[in-house]
Amino acid sequence: MRADIGAVMVVSLVACGPKDGTPIAPPEAWTLSWADEFDGAAGSAPDPAKWALETGAGPNNDGWGNAELETYTARPENVSLDGAGHLVLTARREALDGRAYTSGRLTTQRLFTQEYGRLEARIQLPAGKGLWPAFWMLGADINEVTWPRCGEIDVLELRGHQPSTVVSSLHGPEYSGGGAISKKYTLPEGSFDQDFHVFRVDWDPAQISFFVDGQLFQSVTAHAVVGGGRTWVFDSPFFVILNLAVGGSFLGPTGQPDANTAFPQPMTVDYVRAYTRVSGP
Repeated sequence: MRADIGAVMVVSLVACGPKDGTPIAPPEAWTLSWADEFDGAAGSAPDPAKWALETGAGPNNDGWGNAELETYTARPENVSLDGAGHLVLTARREALDGRAYTSGRLTTQRLFTQEYGRLEARIQLPAGKGLWPAFWMLGADINEVTWPRCGEIDVLELRGHQPSTVVSSLHGPEYSGGGAISKKYTLPEGSFDQDFHVFRVDWDPAQISFFVDGQLFQSVTAHAVVGGGRTWVFDSPFFVILNLAVGGSFLGPTGQPDANTAFPQPMTVDYVRAYTRVSGP
């Protein structure tokens, strides 16, 4: 997923407790650097000190460079806390601002970045033809060097008509869009809309690894990228994005929404947490 956006980054380090209010116990060899547990009243907006809500159909009104069909809004109907410790992004079939659908998109741009470390989120994804939920990162220097030279780390993307399979990818100057370094992970049974799952990336100077529910399924080394004639662009700060798109190029011509796609559709996020290493990889 690409995005035509720019930024000046500021790092903000925040520690939050889990749902019962006790401190988060970080994994061994890691320390918590930033987190959101999405505690708050039902219908309230996400913490503005941690997230910015992006609205519209992109700076060029072209579906964020991806031919997406929705317009993103800051309304609670599309982005809000549920009062039970979750963030809910909701895609709706409704006409607004010349678009046939509405949904939600959040970013930590200008609020939090991190270079290397671990990023994870526990999410229950939607399912249905034409839905495209994503949890991803963009290089903080996007405004200066543009995409894809800034780099992009897709922790997860899902095609709604393939609800048991997620895709994790890296995008760079010679490997963007359809040429990204990607791999799929398919659940052994069931689909990602039936329960919460933990999606994670471990990012080190020489390697980026992707996990679902603690299971490693893709690891990409800087040596392999550079050795393949491609530029490694993952040695600078990145910021985080959560969004639920409707339609778009990632879904292909047969994956676009139709009259049988059920709406509204929620993407429910239990937490997002970032860690830094306190010992070697």
